[in-house]
Amino acid sequence: GHMDAMVLQVRRSVAFLVQRHAGIRGIYLCGHSAGAHLAAMVLSTDWTEYGVAPDIKGAVLVSGVYDLEPILHTYVNDELNMSQEVAQRNSPMLHITPAAMACQVLVAVAQHDSPEFRRQSQEYGQVSSLLPPQALRAAGWSVSLLDLAGVDHFDIIEKLSEESYVLTQV
Repeated sequence: GHMDAMVLQVRRSVAFLVQRHAGIRGIYLCGHSAGAHLAAMVLSTDWTEYGVAPDIKGAVLVSGVYDLEPILHTYVNDELNMSQEVAQRNSPMLHITPAAMACQVLVAVAQHDSPEFRRQSQEYGQVSSLLPPQALRAAGWSVSLLDLAGVDHFDIIEKLSEESYVLTQV
């Protein structure tokens, strides 16, 4: 699929839920890897374009991709066929808006994720004043970073079935 279409589908899905179920008491987003990317794009949405105001209570973003530009130079882009413009338009790191909702954001990353996943998670969650000012915390979001020891890109999410796993408990 095309990246613009995937992001649009996720945003339209949230708008549909809000329109269809007006009485819901909040929406929680969760995604892993590319799913974390899509959930982060939902957080950057201008909802006036969709005629809704979703009550997003929280987001759990696990080992996500928040800057698509590095993908342009990998085999992953063979299928996505993204241009520089498409990558920039769909990079949550480049489209952080000031926090307009009381949304808690948890950015989780695995100790054995690739250096690029780790870098992007740390920058997006901005746990240090040395990181880029466009990150979530600088925009007023309530964000925390959970760096999980002893797991990789896949078992960070697979372990969610275990009650004692720290991410399950959080």
